[in-house]
Amino acid sequence: MAATDIARQVGEGCRTIPLAGHVGFDSLPDQLVNKSVSQGFCFNILCVGETGLGKSTLMDTLFNTKFEGEPATHTQPGVQLRSNTYDLQESNVGLKLTIVSTVGFGDQINKEDSYKPIVEFIDAQFEAYLQEELKIRRVLHTYHDSRIHACLYFIAPTGHSLKSLDLVTMKKLDSKVNIIPIIAKSDAISKSELTKFKIKITSELVSNGVQIYQFPTDDESVAEINGTMNAHLPFAVIGSTEELKIGNKMMKARQYPWGTVQVENEAHCDFVKLREMLIRVNMEDLREQTHSRHYELYRRCKLEEMGFKDTDPDSKPFSLQETYEAKRNEFLGELQKKEEEMRQMFVQRVKEKEAELKEAEKELHEKFDRLKKLHQDEKKKLEDKKKSLDDEVNAFKQRKTAAELLQSQGSQAGGSQTLKRDKEKKN
Repeated sequence: MAATDIARQVGEGCRTIPLAGHVGFDSLPDQLVNKSVSQGFCFNILCVGETGLGKSTLMDTLFNTKFEGEPATHTQPGVQLRSNTYDLQESNVGLKLTIVSTVGFGDQINKEDSYKPIVEFIDAQFEAYLQEELKIRRVLHTYHDSRIHACLYFIAPTGHSLKSLDLVTMKKLDSKVNIIPIIAKSDAISKSELTKFKIKITSELVSNGVQIYQFPTDDESVAEINGTMNAHLPFAVIGSTEELKIGNKMMKARQYPWGTVQVENEAHCDFVKLREMLIRVNMEDLREQTHSRHYELYRRCKLEEMGFKDTDPDSKPFSLQETYEAKRNEFLGELQKKEEEMRQMFVQRVKEKEAELKEAEKELHEKFDRLKKLHQDEKKKLEDKKKSLDDEVNAFKQRKTAAELLQSQGSQAGGSQTLKRDKEKKN
């Protein structure tokens, strides 16, 4: 830097400081560029659309490569999100690209909850970044940022209007991700139908309050091109990995019986516009919008749910320490309250159990008394029966003794008579 005058505003006056020579802080942009290039960049794209709309083909065409992936079928029981990360290199700039596709989206008979797995996936990436940010020992400079920076929403080329599934899904996603609507396989409808279809889509998005990503126009260097491109939304695109020889050049195109559709011909489709806006011009703004708008909204709502706030009821600044202490005291109070409630509940249950045990004990005593009385009655009956049997036995014995006595007396009387007759015979 040559010697210049630097004016610093101090109060109402200003002081001029002359520089004697070159200082060098004009190299700061170069330092940032070198540091950023050495660290590399990451960019995450979410492709939302029904099966068969050419999501994988368009990604291959956008980045001029062949990404590995299995074709999805229409037999998925629910919507699944498949994430693949690739390391790309262009010149000396490295890019860690993550492509997330919605497998089975729109294939189910009941499409009511098709958007929920997508919303949950986006929130999960926000939550992972928030947890890393809240750690005591953070490593954000090496942390792989998996937050979705751009959502390419593929619209079927029906030529009529948006499906209710598309409107509901985009409405649920517009506060969480930068949505760029695109008409897939736009060569399936005529040019006049395509123009009317774009107008219809735009009016439906506006009438339903769906906020799609608008290319920024605050930067003078890109204001004109972004303003022009905002008028072309949604982009009508065609994807193809097949190269055909057109004239003296090999170009990506699709061959039909009636002619050839060139992917990079702006008269045929908006693929070049999408590539320019998404990758060359606004990639950093998409990353910045994701962090400053969508992630900050998620972070704010999450911290507010946890009870953190910036100001107290008197609108005075609230420090994190004070917030933590207030939440800790609130938690301890709630814990003590719950402990007291549990203690009272425990005492109540103990009392109820004691009452149940006393009632059971009373019933057992009553049962015991009944059984004891029954036993005594049975014992008395048995004793009476035994006494009667003993009396019968004694009476029987007495009768037996009397009978034996009479028998013996009779036998003695008979013997004496026999002896008397014998004596008489002898005489």
